[in-house]
Amino acid sequence: MQPATPLVLCVLLSQVLLLTSAEDLDCTPGFQQKVFHIDQPAEFIEDQAILNLTFSDCKGNDKLHYEVSSPYFRVNTDGSLVALRNITAVGKTLFVHARTPHAEDMAELVIVGGKDIQGSLQDIFKFARTSPVPRQKRSIVVSPILIPENQRQPFPRDVGKVVDSDRPEGSKFRLTGKGVDQEPKGIFRINENTGSVSVTRNLDRETIATYQLFVETVDVNGRTLEGPVPLEVIVIDQNDNRPIFREGPYIGHVMEGSPTGTTVMRMTAFDADDPATDNALLRYNIRQQTPDKPSPNMFYIDPEKGDIVTVVSPALLDRETLENPKYELIIEAQDMAGLDVGLTGTATATIMIDDKNDHSPKFTKKEFQATVEEGAMGVIVNLTVEDKDDPTTGAWRAAYTIINGNPGQSFEIHTNPQTNEGMLSVVKPLDYEISAFHTLLIKVENEDPLVPDVSYGSSSTATVHITVLDVNESPVFYPDPMMVTKQENISVGSVLLTVNATDPDSLQRQTIRYSVYKDPAGWLNINPINGTVDTTALLDRESPFVHNSIYTALFLATDSGNPPATGTGTLLITLEDVNDNAPFIYPTVAEVCDDAKNLSVVILGATDKDLHPNTDPFKFEIHKQTVPDKVWKISKINNTHALVSLLQNLNKANYHLPIMVTDSGKPPMTNITDLRVQVCSCKNSKVDCNAAGAPHFSAATALLLSLFSLARL
Repeated sequence: MQPATPLVLCVLLSQVLLLTSAEDLDCTPGFQQKVFHIDQPAEFIEDQAILNLTFSDCKGNDKLHYEVSSPYFRVNTDGSLVALRNITAVGKTLFVHARTPHAEDMAELVIVGGKDIQGSLQDIFKFARTSPVPRQKRSIVVSPILIPENQRQPFPRDVGKVVDSDRPEGSKFRLTGKGVDQEPKGIFRINENTGSVSVTRNLDRETIATYQLFVETVDVNGRTLEGPVPLEVIVIDQNDNRPIFREGPYIGHVMEGSPTGTTVMRMTAFDADDPATDNALLRYNIRQQTPDKPSPNMFYIDPEKGDIVTVVSPALLDRETLENPKYELIIEAQDMAGLDVGLTGTATATIMIDDKNDHSPKFTKKEFQATVEEGAMGVIVNLTVEDKDDPTTGAWRAAYTIINGNPGQSFEIHTNPQTNEGMLSVVKPLDYEISAFHTLLIKVENEDPLVPDVSYGSSSTATVHITVLDVNESPVFYPDPMMVTKQENISVGSVLLTVNATDPDSLQRQTIRYSVYKDPAGWLNINPINGTVDTTALLDRESPFVHNSIYTALFLATDSGNPPATGTGTLLITLEDVNDNAPFIYPTVAEVCDDAKNLSVVILGATDKDLHPNTDPFKFEIHKQTVPDKVWKISKINNTHALVSLLQNLNKANYHLPIMVTDSGKPPMTNITDLRVQVCSCKNSKVDCNAAGAPHFSAATALLLSLFSLARL
């Protein structure tokens, strides 16, 4: 036969915290009855006893303190549970927590027929209504420990006890886990002999809501005998956190004239307390509205959702009649479902009344006047309008259109972005002689379309009367520029052309006189009365004042007005080339060694200032030789170059060779130029030329230079 089953000492935790010794078996600390059932009344009456609770810590109940899970109730010192005010609904369950320095326990009040307001505290606390059932083949018995957060001194305080019904003599309890030997360390500890579990400081549920600990028994050498067995510590929430608005700034917009009940924005706050309790059950309300016109209650906030909606009629939500289109609301969030005992937090909601285009722009007057001188351009008048809409939106910004009186597109109108005025401009010069008056019809609209029930009226159009002032206009040459083609070198006094200038002031009788304004070469003269232009010198196409065969001169035409007006005309003379320039050769100096094996002396090139056909092909000849015949030779390379060479070596000396070059003009022109040839002594890579001041180029160098010149042509 096995010995009798050992006595199982259960840990009566679940907030039944046994602080008595094992010898006090005649008294069980805690509530004498742990579960009560009552029917849901029509109303709980203020200060009327609901039931009586009996609690004993087996030590005289010194400093007994009760806490109720609902802020609407309290427990008097005699154990009677009463309501703090008349109330109809409190949920399905109430919990009462009793505590003395020696023991604490929790009782449950089940309200039959009650409705849930927030999650069951029984679920939150994981409260077990019955004693824990020991696991098979285990003698360590544990139950969850419930500890309210923010407990006051003294510490450490016992919060529970672990019981081992079959613990060998000399064995000890050991507690491990987060909060013991893991960070945060040292919060819980266990009496290794008695199994009493204690907490060393107050707890914060918002930091850590539950602790998962492990209990085991070990021998004197620290070896595990049984376990580890899980021990859960649950921190009971207290209402110690105010609601806070974390997502600001809160800015909402609502269109003016919006229907009553239009949602503007949503305000939501956060409460760090347990969301399964009323400690985090928030209710919202508007504490203040600024400004308070035209109604102190322009908006309403849904107490549960935090939605802000309009509550005034669309007519009151008129941006143009409001004192200020911006409202600031002080929003309050209160926990404990909005009860007075709840904690509060506030934030500011800014609501902007947005503009819609419900006002058309209107001209400040029906007719505008403008005066402009003929020929002038730019802004001549600013058209002013009024618009009651928001100046920062397209509902206010104006767009102007000329709808009549501008067939020649002489006028344009643009909006001044700062003033919203219409700037009417002349973009093509007006002519007094054609029309002295103009009448424009202009309309104004907004950038944004009007709302359906608003339209543009007669005030959105205006008439502009423009008077053109006559001014003395400058004479105008026609054509301009004037062009003529003449041969260069025509005789002095030759007539080139007669210029013509007319006065635009056709309604005035005025005379015109001509004069030369710019004549860079001084070749021209003009008759001041009839405008005939003739030459005072020979025209030279090759002059530096002629560019691309064109000579440019400017003339003035001045009328007899008061004050007189002057116009400018341009004359372009195209000069035809004649063969009046002889060609010339290059280079005119060359060197050759007296013992050179290569008898080539130099390659000559020729150029001519005239134009084709008065230039190349050029004819190269030796005009006269001062040495015996058959010493020099000149050979044509191409139309512009020839090669000069020796027929035999010469002694060291300076030689002058007359080269005659003739162009292809009709009649042709010829030029004779002396080619200076230095015959030098070339010994041991040294060149010796006796001629003073003569350049010491070898014949090979001169030949290379000549070839380079030829290659560039």
